[in-house]
Amino acid sequence: MKQDKQPLVSVIVTAYNHELYIQEALISVFQQTYRQIEVIVIDNGSTDHTLGVLECQQEILPYFKLIRNNSNYGLCKAFNQGLALAGGKYIIDLSGDDTLMPERIAHQVALFESLPDDYAVVFSNAAYMDAEGRELRKHFPVGKNGCALRRVPSGDVYKNILQRYFICTPTMMIRTSVLRQLGGYDESLCFEDFDFWIRSAVRFKYFYQDEILTRKRILPKSLASRVYQKGSGMLDSYYAVCNKAYDLNRDQEEFDLLAARIRTFIRKCLYAQEFELALRFRKLLNFIENPGLATDLVVLLCRLHLPVNFAYRFYLKNLKKAFRQEGFSF
Repeated sequence: MKQDKQPLVSVIVTAYNHELYIQEALISVFQQTYRQIEVIVIDNGSTDHTLGVLECQQEILPYFKLIRNNSNYGLCKAFNQGLALAGGKYIIDLSGDDTLMPERIAHQVALFESLPDDYAVVFSNAAYMDAEGRELRKHFPVGKNGCALRRVPSGDVYKNILQRYFICTPTMMIRTSVLRQLGGYDESLCFEDFDFWIRSAVRFKYFYQDEILTRKRILPKSLASRVYQKGSGMLDSYYAVCNKAYDLNRDQEEFDLLAARIRTFIRKCLYAQEFELALRFRKLLNFIENPGLATDLVVLLCRLHLPVNFAYRFYLKNLKKAFRQEGFSF
């Protein structure tokens, strides 16, 4: 691909209290071997020194656009602020604590440019790291050749998305025109990925690129850890997305997969003590199939408002204590 033929890629970086990591994230973008990049950074009302670090970086690193939010608008709205300014043919949604491998954008653009227009997303493997940057594991386990040990869905992945989580979100490169057709991220939700996957995969294809091109940081207070926190809004968002999937489904197999997914959310509602929400999930499930005895038992426990979350944590704490007394460690 000749230099003057290379399409522009917009990297939208959303940061909230990422003072320890935002510099590393930005450096990983500006050290890309691919040069046709614009960078848009949104400080989403950070209460630490993230904004100060960003303003210092503007004096050192190549120019990037900086949006300063007075408060935390939520991930989806912050990203949409960047999307409104983006001029690239493709977009990368990067969290302020993750990093890109140097060849990430070059490899993904080369692949995307070879694909038909009905492909909306290219995604890849990733390495997970802890707060200090130590590698923990790969998203997809790899063999000695660095390739994933099992087949990763590619092409029409809508059924796979209904069934389970398998895409590492920050590895995605997205066709900008698709994002705009969908109206960006749904700002009423706590998260972006499951909703975007549902709304885009039902209409467009995804392509898996079997390389490790991103390093994703795992932190104790990450968004995913809030699923079991009562009142976090996470399970409410999942309920909203399941309703969208119900309207978008095309055949019975997709409804069967959605039903299985709804059952998992009902169990999570019990654990998170989101009792009324469990009843709403159960009602949605009933439109698809008879919930069955096992699910109705979980729903009954929700109707009784049993504090399963507290009981489980108490049990786990005392179980670990007993094991430690016997000389076992975790």
